[in-house]
Amino acid sequence: MSTPFFATAPDQLPDRDMVLSMSGMEFMTGILEGRIPAAPIARQMEFALHQVQDGEVVFRGAPGFDQMNPTGTIHGGWYATILDSALACAVMTKVPKGSVYTTLELKLNIIRPIPAGMQVDCTGTTQHTGRSTGIANGVITGVENGKLYATASTTCIIMTP
Repeated sequence: MSTPFFATAPDQLPDRDMVLSMSGMEFMTGILEGRIPAAPIARQMEFALHQVQDGEVVFRGAPGFDQMNPTGTIHGGWYATILDSALACAVMTKVPKGSVYTTLELKLNIIRPIPAGMQVDCTGTTQHTGRSTGIANGVITGVENGKLYATASTTCIIMTP
């Protein structure tokens, strides 16, 4: 994994023509290699793309104080954001050149709290990718302890503009 490249302004993000000019796998590999900027939200949420392969991606992160809710635990929105990213990007690896995708539905199950500062992996794996929909499942696990912290599933719509 190379150091993530995060855009600092909207004009640094890939335009529609660039996105449509490559397959989803090429696009995701470009992010992993630092040739294409990562999603700005990942910088804010303290996670980054860690691995990419056909039908599967891994994001790695360590939520901390800035991702806490008022009771001092990691906010459920952090779990949802990293899982949405991993699951949708797993589908993206299967999207053909000239198509785009977006999340239609996300189902999340939080199993236990992630301790602040603990490094976790969020793995998204496709179950089905067709002409118009993609389905993926995912998990958040501790990098050092291997414990399961959350699971999720998604349905994405695949579109050809």
